[in-house]
Amino acid sequence: MQEFCWVRDMPKLGMEPIRKDALIKATIVEIGRSGSLDVTVSQIAKRAGMSPALAHHYFGSKEEMFLAAMRHVLTLYGAEVRGALAVAEGPEARVRAILRASFSAGNFRREVVGAWLNFWVLAQTSDGARRLLAIYQGRLRSNLLTALRPMVGGRARELAEALGAMIDGLYLREVLKSGTPDGRAAVTMALSYLDAELMKAGRE
Repeated sequence: MQEFCWVRDMPKLGMEPIRKDALIKATIVEIGRSGSLDVTVSQIAKRAGMSPALAHHYFGSKEEMFLAAMRHVLTLYGAEVRGALAVAEGPEARVRAILRASFSAGNFRREVVGAWLNFWVLAQTSDGARRLLAIYQGRLRSNLLTALRPMVGGRARELAEALGAMIDGLYLREVLKSGTPDGRAAVTMALSYLDAELMKAGRE
């Protein structure tokens, strides 16, 4: 009796999400490795173990492939933030949970940091990237505002913008380094800034 091979014998329709996922992950790795968007579809396809023609079939262009990769990154980030918020008790714990999730091992890793840098660059010229970036920034701002308002009132918007800028800045600064990103140090810096601002608000 011939043995059934799940991958080989799976209907082609069932292989599409598997192949797309492989291409998305290969895109993140290749762009993170090179540090730029100058990677080719052939490089990405080779890492994913398939032909460039198949990669083009699924995504149409390198830009669409990269946008799909960033949607994947943002989906994982959003899920981690929601999970952290679900167990956080009180406004201050919610802000801290958002900051910790932003620099977790899953989010603050070398290839993802590299992908973020190129995402910001692409957003200068791509409407799709600009819209996706605006969605991310809007959700981050909303989560921070909701947690900060009970603590700092009218200063919540200002502080939410400052914390969002700090998160982006720590990612950008990490691009210039080598080795494994130090998420713990990044969290410590962000939390120190938060503590200083909350102390300032308490004296006002």
